Amino acid sequence: MFVPTRASGASLRRMQVVALLLVSACLGACQREAAEHAPPMRGAATPVEAVTDLTAHLRAGDLAAFAHDAVPPELAPALDAAWRAGRSRWPLSELPLASQLPAALDAIGAPQAEVTLLQTFNRQFAGADRELRAAAVALGAFAIQYLEQGGDFSDEERAHYTQLVAAASEWAAAAPLADQDLARETVEALVAAARAGGIDGDAALGAAGMQEGLDRLAPLFGAVKARLSTYGFDLDRTFDSVEATLDVQTGDTAQVRLRYLLAGHPVDARIDVERHDGRWYVSDFLRHARQAAAPATPSTDT
Repeated sequence: MFVPTRASGASLRRMQVVALLLVSACLGACQREAAEHAPPMRGAATPVEAVTDLTAHLRAGDLAAFAHDAVPPELAPALDAAWRAGRSRWPLSELPLASQLPAALDAIGAPQAEVTLLQTFNRQFAGADRELRAAAVALGAFAIQYLEQGGDFSDEERAHYTQLVAAASEWAAAAPLADQDLARETVEALVAAARAGGIDGDAALGAAGMQEGLDRLAPLFGAVKARLSTYGFDLDRTFDSVEATLDVQTGDTAQVRLRYLLAGHPVDARIDVERHDGRWYVSDFLRHARQAAAPATPSTDT
């Protein structure tokens, strides 16, 4: 029978200490591994980051990251379901002319798209500089009037988008939109980018689901930005110029002042943000996402 001695008791204590250290080390490693494999948190840590994080995602061309951080986790499944059902293309619906996106994707993804699109351009727009400039001015004036008088916009959105439309309209009135060589290069780049992402139309986008669909759109989004810069509309320069500061915060709501340059024109806007479960989100994006995720309204037709 083993009888503990003073020496063996000391050894036992040392073994206990070593065991505790080993357990602590293992727990620490497990926690680090869990953190590394845990899904990234949605939203932002501060009101200002709610704006600048989304801007950084657009600068990087990461539409999926934008969608991830723009909404709380509980909203994501409903958004994906609405996307797959064809009821929504949020967050693409936040883009200008979003209603034309399905038709544009179908056209870009169609067989012989380069030939068809160039024929359409040559027939309708080639050399029509004066007409395109006049149309840009007219469309800009119409859009500003619409923003001021109608539409489902918050006051902050109206003030912000009016500045965007004015800057874009002035750019379009001077841009070489009727240039045949630029048009050919643009069509070729956009068609190639759509094919690289495996997007041959809006139906393929919907079948992929929201996150994967946005991932597959990344090459096309990057190509659009690159081609716009050749026309003098450098979106990456715009994203790089962003300055965001906290204007006011009251509890779980805040307002961020956003300043940047769009096609050389200064834009100064206020962005409402709100906190949910400790994370911050842009209020208008969140409102639009909730509308997009809402269940389809049953038809009342008889």
